[in-house]
Amino acid sequence: MKALLINGSPHANGCTATALGIVAKELEKNGIEAEIVHVGNKNIRGCIACFKCSELGRCVFDDLVNELAPKFEQADALVIGSPVYYAGLAGTMNSFLDRFFFSTPFSKRMKVGVAVVSARRAGTTATFDQMNKYFTISEMPIASGRYWNMVHGYSMEDVMRDEEGVQNLRILARNMAFLVKAIAAEKEKNGLPEREETVYTNFIR
Repeated sequence: MKALLINGSPHANGCTATALGIVAKELEKNGIEAEIVHVGNKNIRGCIACFKCSELGRCVFDDLVNELAPKFEQADALVIGSPVYYAGLAGTMNSFLDRFFFSTPFSKRMKVGVAVVSARRAGTTATFDQMNKYFTISEMPIASGRYWNMVHGYSMEDVMRDEEGVQNLRILARNMAFLVKAIAAEKEKNGLPEREETVYTNFIR
């Protein structure tokens, strides 16, 4: 079983990477293969709503989004990590996630989703809410710890001194591993829940 972890920070070895490393280590201890990929320092443009992905089966902009799509498809779980920028996602990570979820044609149902947020001080809960919406629109169950998945600090050393945050990440990873295994066992026994075709409406009809 595999988990793909996305580092949306511009810094490959900063606070967000430290948090993801804690999660990855605990996942590995619990039998889940974990791979961390750094996207936050790449030149990734936002979605332009051209809908070419519905024809091509991939994004029209051939960059890291398309490169990582097969890893996402094969993964049983996805962990997305980001620092806080103006009480929201880092810009590159925002662009990446919009296209990563919208342009990939495969079903994401029952892949376990986890959001991890890093900040010096504030804006974490708003960013955490924003990140979780990618999962809830994709029928992806969200694993949780005993608090919101966030760490605080200005450096890697600060993050490790956030004992409550670090502990919660360990708990989160163990719960995540359990959920991945439970879903896999139920899927093998009874398959996925019945699926309905989407009914599209708007607010004027």
